[in-house]
Amino acid sequence: MPIESGVFKSRAAAADGIERVVKRGVSREKISLLTPDATEREVAAVPVSDTEQPGMGAAVGSVVGGALGTAGGFGAGAAIASLLVPSVGSILAGGLAGAGLLGLSGAAGGAAAGDLMEKRIAGLPHDELFVYEDALRQGRTVVFVEVEDEMSAEAVRQGFAEGGAETVDAARERWWIGLRSAEKESYCVDGGNFERDEVYHRKGFEAALSPGARGKTYEEAHDYLTRVYHISADDPAFRRGFERGREHCESFLSKLP
Repeated sequence: MPIESGVFKSRAAAADGIERVVKRGVSREKISLLTPDATEREVAAVPVSDTEQPGMGAAVGSVVGGALGTAGGFGAGAAIASLLVPSVGSILAGGLAGAGLLGLSGAAGGAAAGDLMEKRIAGLPHDELFVYEDALRQGRTVVFVEVEDEMSAEAVRQGFAEGGAETVDAARERWWIGLRSAEKESYCVDGGNFERDEVYHRKGFEAALSPGARGKTYEEAHDYLTRVYHISADDPAFRRGFERGREHCESFLSKLP
């Protein structure tokens, strides 16, 4: 089922966006959320329930409701799972499909969730996952809504826009703008023409962050890259961008405890 997504500056803004979407007739069961983890004080104030919500997985961890559910825009009793995502850190996944969207099937946290963000989010392309990771690192909250047709998709987009959400495309551009100056400087050190080669360099950088290539060398990922990116995978600018993207990903992993 297709999914519309919005990136919000805060959990409170996301809650407002969710309410706007619900008022347009969207069921809360179709809404999921990813947000940076709560503080220890917030978690301590929330009662823990042993009740599992369908689709959350047998060992997803503690399911909490009350204060966090209301703050997330889902209402009391909503399922909120605490997860550890490589290159991001601790997050909360809320809503009926919060963990299910990410394909979580084991314990929430540690090595058991090591490939959490590398599993396909239903209805979303692989090449968008790093955008959501970056948003979470920036303290932003991402809301996903399953839509049935273009009419419901447009209603969700309008609700998100009124709530101040950033689109995935806008978030992707903001992400690249934050990296562009450093990438241009690195590329031009030995005479490279960044303006000419930026498109392929950027594709390679993004490819290194995709589930099919993450953690692999260019040689190890070559078959995947050739299949997905075709001719660009053998372009020198693409390969250089891939190497830079790989270094970028490793730098986040090295900072996690």
